[in-house]
Amino acid sequence: MSAQSEHAYDDSNVFAKILREELPCHKVYENDDVLAFMDIMPRGDGHCLVIPKTPARNWLDASPQQLAAVAEATQTIARAAMKAFGADGITIQQFNEAAGGQVVFHLHVHVIPRFEGVALRPHTGEMADQAQLVKHAELLRNALDG
Repeated sequence: MSAQSEHAYDDSNVFAKILREELPCHKVYENDDVLAFMDIMPRGDGHCLVIPKTPARNWLDASPQQLAAVAEATQTIARAAMKAFGADGITIQQFNEAAGGQVVFHLHVHVIPRFEGVALRPHTGEMADQAQLVKHAELLRNALDG
């Protein structure tokens, strides 16, 4: 953790549990540095998250190496999402600390395919249909492979 944050990293957060395979996820992409998986409460079809595999509370605490790995993977996922979903655009979001909208305190970037005239769904706290998430993860993986 850098001197930027007054808060320590809490390894009981949901993304740390996913990284330790204590909780499941619908994996889309993985390398030595990052993991990308479907958001279980998507604001749009194909909404996924990119996280570093090493602890970082948020953008303010992350090392330059973590940020570079997350940024590179985010671009890879965004390009695949455009292709997989025939999207008109991509929204990339990242929140820092509670006042900035952060809910899970492990650095993560949202990648959301967007379509002309279609608003983002509200963040309701309701989980998406698991079969739909499986399908969307498969579409993204296929776009990455192709």
